[in-house]
Amino acid sequence: MNRRTLFGVLFGAFVAAGLFCVWKLQERIDGERSAEQLTKDELSLRSPAVMKKLSLEYAPLMGAIYWTRAVQYYGEKHRLHDQNLELLWPLLEITTTLDPHLLVAYRFGAIFLSDAPPRGAGEPDQAVTLLERGLKANPDYWRFYQDLGNVYYFDKKDYLKASQAFEEGSKFPGTPPWMKIMAAKIAAEGESLETSYALWTDIYQTTTDKDVRKNAEEHLRLVKAEMDLREIERLAAEYEKKTHRRAASIGDLVEERLLAGQPRDPDGFPYILDESGHAEIHPKSPLREDWAREKRFRPKLP
Repeated sequence: MNRRTLFGVLFGAFVAAGLFCVWKLQERIDGERSAEQLTKDELSLRSPAVMKKLSLEYAPLMGAIYWTRAVQYYGEKHRLHDQNLELLWPLLEITTTLDPHLLVAYRFGAIFLSDAPPRGAGEPDQAVTLLERGLKANPDYWRFYQDLGNVYYFDKKDYLKASQAFEEGSKFPGTPPWMKIMAAKIAAEGESLETSYALWTDIYQTTTDKDVRKNAEEHLRLVKAEMDLREIERLAAEYEKKTHRRAASIGDLVEERLLAGQPRDPDGFPYILDESGHAEIHPKSPLREDWAREKRFRPKLP
């Protein structure tokens, strides 16, 4: 037997062994619904590099097959009300290694991973990892930043990173303006008011849409008022520390020389302190209603 023939036999045996392992994993997905600990042989199959080598030029086709398997696995788990989705990440990892440009696997796979049980695996960190892999392989696909922003906002409650994801995605040519708007709104919800103000200013200065410009102007007024109120709250706390009593009015802060004069909101109305000594927008200010509504629905930070 010559060297070429020997190589062909060995290579054929290697491929056959790999396909046997593929069959074993699929058999497990179809038949073993208890999702027990993977065996040592199956763990070797979870190596995306091995699968890539086994698939040769058929890697994209195998990627599509494994994406189908991931969807079937996810759907069957739901049908059985089984919340153990331990094989979901390995399937998605193999899928996106075999075909790094299978966009749907990243986008929907991230949803499957990040959603809390019983809808998903409750693994938002894995969802972030998957989307970051997607961005590395497809750096011009801005929607991955949208998906990252959603995971950070809804599942991880990390408003700063959510805002940063939407802001980064908004820089791509042709990206819709709502990406930057989302970045600004989420920055405000996360109480990164300075970032929110800067983003709304950029929207106001660069947009050519009159409705978007008007919306940006309204948000700039609200964010500026919120920044002013925060500063007044800080000064009121300083006043209380110095005098051992809560300020009854803005005038108390002026008398203590914590303020140079009566501060006013963007519409020219003076800020006030309520009965408990906390800063508020004047009841007659046009900003009052919008400010109260934004404050009411703003999510509490952890």
